[in-house]
This record gives sequence, structure tokens and C-alpha cells, in this order.
Amino acid sequence: MPEPLPCPTKPDLNRPEVRAAFSRYWRSNVRIMLVLLSIWAFVGLGCGVLWADWLNALTIGGKPVRFGGFPLGFWFAQQGSIAVFVVLILIYAVLLNRLDQRHHREIEQLRESLKG
Repeated sequence: MPEPLPCPTKPDLNRPEVRAAFSRYWRSNVRIMLVLLSIWAFVGLGCGVLWADWLNALTIGGKPVRFGGFPLGFWFAQQGSIAVFVVLILIYAVLLNRLDQRHHREIEQLRESLKG
């Protein structure tokens, strides 16, 4: 895992360039959260509740689709949404680590350019 970038002093929030960088950071963060929460809602509510009967009746080659021996809709309602949620937490952590690193580099570049 890469080392965190040092941040010896707080950036000057009165500078428009710094405010713009923070605004971009939060927009990206909120976008990531909305996408991941939408996926979780689709899986948890959609597959586990709204379309569970349809998923239970789903067949491939004349055989019902089962996951772990259980009908697909039942599996999503009981286990699938939880498993997807855990995976989405891991994805969120990785994406936010990357976003934080990019943001720290941007702030450091702004700090250097404003010094010069």
C-alpha cells in the first residue's frame, strides 16, 4: 500500500483554487457513494424483494436457477444483499483511498505553485 502523503500545514481555504479542489473532491466522493448505494438498493430491494418471485421462477435449460441449493430470489433476500454490501464496502475503501491520494497530490501541487 502506498505511503500517505505528508500534509505539514493546512491549506488556505480562502484561496479559490483550494476551494475548487475541495469541491471536486467532495463531488467525486458523493458520486462514488451514490453509485455504490444505487447498486446496493438494486440488489437488496430489487432482487431481494421486488423481483424475488421472478428470480425464483427463473430457469435455464428447463432447470430452476439455484444458488447454494436455494432459489435465486430467496438467496438474494437472505444472503445476496449482505454479501454485495460487504463487497461494496471494500470497493468504496479502495476507491476513496485512490481519491484521497489524488486529492493530496493536487493540494500539494497547489501549495507548491502558490509558494513559487
